[in-house]
Amino acid sequence: MAGLLATIPAVAQQSSAQQAPETSNQPQVKVNVLNVCTPSAGEQKEIAAALARIPKQPLFSDDFEISHGRSTLAEAPNFLKPGSGTQVSDTPSVASYVRIRREFAVQALFSSVQYSFSNDGENMIETLVLHVRDPKDLIQVSMEDSASAIGSAENMVAANTPVNRIRLERFGKSSIALARCSGSENGPAPDQSTYEPLFHSASEVLASYRTLLGAKRTVPAELAQIPGAGSKAAARPKSAKSANDKND
Repeated sequence: MAGLLATIPAVAQQSSAQQAPETSNQPQVKVNVLNVCTPSAGEQKEIAAALARIPKQPLFSDDFEISHGRSTLAEAPNFLKPGSGTQVSDTPSVASYVRIRREFAVQALFSSVQYSFSNDGENMIETLVLHVRDPKDLIQVSMEDSASAIGSAENMVAANTPVNRIRLERFGKSSIALARCSGSENGPAPDQSTYEPLFHSASEVLASYRTLLGAKRTVPAELAQIPGAGSKAAARPKSAKSANDKND
């Protein structure tokens, strides 16, 4: 499975295979394909190198930010992929969220880290993003996990749910991503055993920063201040479909 990232360059690139007529005012569209299920050996090395540079015992400055709120999601979160089996609905969902942000105190590779937790009543998502201080090649590293069968936010943040998506944003280059991919009606799930060390390393990073940022106590406390955030969402109407059905 591959995600699609479409970019429109400022100056249309010439191509012998596909070239817009000289009289056309429409710019050419360059499509970069992100192979999130089976990244190349070179991309695996970049992911491993980025994860290895994340500080295990960071020194934080005194500045910090904690926020909570509610947002309406018109589209499914980007971790949802065909074959994931996660339930999605045709109607927008409302998610309660908590964000924790800290700044690194020393001139390290990364300048800040942000942890986010969201819950729409059916799916809970944790996201950790580290921003590079002086982007030259790498801009940021993000990792994400999700679960739909855990009953409460307290259980979710205490469960050390393994990471199912890793992404590197790069300066002047396309992103690199690795995601858990499951089978579909068109074929079986790809063999991702080669990538287990990367998923394991990212899961260790998320588990460590979940503790360093105090997410296990902060997330439930912040959600408790949002009316209705602690209760399970009402059952979806019968029009709700699985991710497979939605993409048929």
